[in-house]
Amino acid sequence: MSPRRITAQTLLGAIIVLVGLGLLARSTGLFDVGSLFRFVPSLFILLGVYALVSSGFRNLVGPLLVVLVATAWQLVALDVLAARDVLQFWPVLVILLGVSLVLSQRRARARSQDSDAVSAFAFFGGADRRVTSAEFRNADLTAVFGGVELDLRDAAIADPPAHVSTTSIFGGTELRVPREWNVRIDVLPLFGASEDSRPRSEAEHETVDLVVTGFVAFGGLEILD
Repeated sequence: MSPRRITAQTLLGAIIVLVGLGLLARSTGLFDVGSLFRFVPSLFILLGVYALVSSGFRNLVGPLLVVLVATAWQLVALDVLAARDVLQFWPVLVILLGVSLVLSQRRARARSQDSDAVSAFAFFGGADRRVTSAEFRNADLTAVFGGVELDLRDAAIADPPAHVSTTSIFGGTELRVPREWNVRIDVLPLFGASEDSRPRSEAEHETVDLVVTGFVAFGGLEILD
């Protein structure tokens, strides 16, 4: 049996637990962790880098946002920069989001002749895609103040695993996949959630059919059958 890889969501949970333990130690007087708390932002920098690498650099916007914000936070915590100096660069986050959307559409055009790949983008609206290919390979989904639904129930995967890259910011993404597919979720959620809501299949197998990577902020990702 191959070892299960740590997901970005699991790593985020571990970081939150560590911070909680530190807060508990300080509030109860068991240990003074004041100096250690100055380096908490570095944990989120590592989280962003890990999410970037583990996705195979398919997802850029979410992990890069985490790295940039955490780096600025760390510089302020170490008194390298003043908070007011950092806040004046907040438009960089908007620029990064725009660049990610442009790159997403460029990838979509590059795949326009490939029926085994699909792209969907929703901005203040909704987008639905249905795939019936017998050799589905990948999808690129983006929902910003909107919703995206991808139906893979009539699709098949010739060379698993297939990959779905998703970005949901103040929006939601729904993936409908066959119940027997083994889906691995490696999504970085910040003030959001990702879950596989399908009933468990009677025939479990170790081969991963679909890998879902991405970033969810103030939104959600749900896998249904």
